[in-house]
Amino acid sequence: MPRSRVAKKRLFRDFSFLNDRYVNFNYLKRLRQRRIECCEANDISQKFLEFMLWAYDLEFFTLKYAAEDYGVSKRHIGERWVYPLVNMGYVYKHFDKLTPSKQMEDHMFHEETKFNYRVRYALTQKGRLLVQRFYNSLH
Repeated sequence: MPRSRVAKKRLFRDFSFLNDRYVNFNYLKRLRQRRIECCEANDISQKFLEFMLWAYDLEFFTLKYAAEDYGVSKRHIGERWVYPLVNMGYVYKHFDKLTPSKQMEDHMFHEETKFNYRVRYALTQKGRLLVQRFYNSLH
């Protein structure tokens, strides 16, 4: 076992921080407390916050992509996460079923038509601001 280089005056402390040379700042140190504060202040559950953190860097997404990347079923992600967030105003339909492109090339070379077009969802400005406030609270 390696020998500790802790000074004798620190031996009876409850904790001792590492030198700044090894760890500059641990942004996730208060993750649990900040997550609880954010959820209580905005009246949302932790699962909704985590889903919005996942979707933050996406311009838009389909339920199929979200289910595959998030690791749950398509039905589950729609019913339990996306639709409630739509009702709360944090997610919106970026492209709806009846708004496909009007360009003929898009219709010729894509398999999706207006009858099988998957809805694209995205975070609203309200959702993006909530995630940004959460990130800022971690600093």
